[in-house]
Amino acid sequence: MDQLAPTEKYSPFRFFSAEQWSQFRADTPLTLTEDEIDRLRSLNDPVDLEEVKRIYLSLSRLLSAAHVEASRLLFRQRQAFFNAQDVVKTPFIIGIAGSVAVGKSTTARVLKELLARWPSSPKVDLITTDGFLLPNEILRRNNLMERKGFPESYDVGALLRFLSGIKSAQRDVRAPVYSHLTYDVIPGEFVTIDRPDILIFEGINVLQPGKLPKDGKIVPFLSDFFDFAIYIDADEKLIHQWYTQRFMRLRETAFRNPDSFFHRYSQLSEDAARAIAEGLWSNINLKNLRENILPTRARADLILRKGANHLVEEVALRKL
Repeated sequence: MDQLAPTEKYSPFRFFSAEQWSQFRADTPLTLTEDEIDRLRSLNDPVDLEEVKRIYLSLSRLLSAAHVEASRLLFRQRQAFFNAQDVVKTPFIIGIAGSVAVGKSTTARVLKELLARWPSSPKVDLITTDGFLLPNEILRRNNLMERKGFPESYDVGALLRFLSGIKSAQRDVRAPVYSHLTYDVIPGEFVTIDRPDILIFEGINVLQPGKLPKDGKIVPFLSDFFDFAIYIDADEKLIHQWYTQRFMRLRETAFRNPDSFFHRYSQLSEDAARAIAEGLWSNINLKNLRENILPTRARADLILRKGANHLVEEVALRKL
């Protein structure tokens, strides 16, 4: 049974075309400018103000006016139930998952800005899982450099400690910082998250449950800390195309920096560089997509399905 098929009456999702979804914006004002969108979108991502109007204003309304507010109401009810007025509300955590090159980063950044501009002016922070990758030195030692981005390449303990700290309303929870220039975690550098109202947590494998213990012990997964989960989806062939296009574009831009980990690729011919991109896709990213990322799609609360133009064509929202 394909639970994501719109014709399947037993699906746990409701399906909307992009045009239908855009109607749920209601009177939500557009608070971003074209220049801001240019700054927020990733390389090769064509999202513009029209896409923000069609998709992201309705999404921000759903999250802010419904889910975040419902979470606040439930918190106040629990405060009264326990007669514990000194208890601090924990951040509302939104997880965003999906393949490389599918547009997770743009979605996360646009959503962060829209949510922060709601009339209640919530404090919204954004963290990616890149900083929680094991340092290259450790990956090389364990022959995992070609598995970078797979579940075993992350410091899972650090990820769980971070999210546990956030969900416990701790002050000044630190997350490590990753450099896409050097393709490695920056030693001793951290970003501090101090009790935001909303935290967006973005990464390719954040919805993966892992193995369940046979003895029934409690083993937390990253998604256990999420209040709402989003999966960015697209056909495999399209993601392949977008990945290759992005690699070739980076070859002409960021890879030309002598300090870039991938600088050597900028020195290759176009055909040789394209062959490298195809190899990286086939041997690493496609395997990760099939083995680890795509299987988590149905665990999301909302799925944004993109078409050939890299814009959202369909939205699937989990039924209540």
